[in-house]
Amino acid sequence: MQKKDAIIQALKVALPVMFGYVGIGIPCGIMEHQIGMNAFMAFVMSMTFYSGAGQFMIPSMWLASTPLASIIASVSFVNTRQLLYSAAFSPYFEKVAKRLTFLFSATVTDESFGVNMAKYQEGDWGAGRATLVNLFSMTSWGVSNALGVLIGSALSIPTAIAAFAMTSIFICLLMGQKASLENIFVAAVAFVAVCIFKAIGLSGPAILLGALCGVFAGLILLAVKQR
Repeated sequence: MQKKDAIIQALKVALPVMFGYVGIGIPCGIMEHQIGMNAFMAFVMSMTFYSGAGQFMIPSMWLASTPLASIIASVSFVNTRQLLYSAAFSPYFEKVAKRLTFLFSATVTDESFGVNMAKYQEGDWGAGRATLVNLFSMTSWGVSNALGVLIGSALSIPTAIAAFAMTSIFICLLMGQKASLENIFVAAVAFVAVCIFKAIGLSGPAILLGALCGVFAGLILLAVKQR
């Protein structure tokens, strides 16, 4: 009975994330269809390589003829934030079994991080329910990606429209960030840097180099402000 209650509690917490993943998972699946992936491949990729931003980047950069090394480097760079998410939960997992700790760390994402951290701060929350939130969210993401591939194959959506959907989502994510001087400065530097790299013929690594410029610019700004 306790296990059933834990599952129900975790599902209630995960539902907003799950519904949100439907809205962004389907466009991601449509993009994956554009590079030749089928529904099964999209589902397996979503369940093993759980990075929404990375999954959007891969088909977009692939369609733009970006070199494979640049795609791998860019996606890896974006995903380094996952290390910080897992580290933030370390105080709550000191006495948790290593297998469960590993499973939780391997499945935590931006959204599940937020809801689980909020529940831990409220109290009366455990590793088992937190991991279930991650797994429920992951399943929703995987199913939505597979559904997006099926929709893309059935409707033959042009690449330009699918790319615009991806771009729109990233614009929404950017607009959802806190309007601080640091965030605005980083976004502006990254945007200008990408344009410059593309203009001088470095279209392949432009995204990666632009992102690095934005990060370094942000670090420099923070150092200056601290002084």
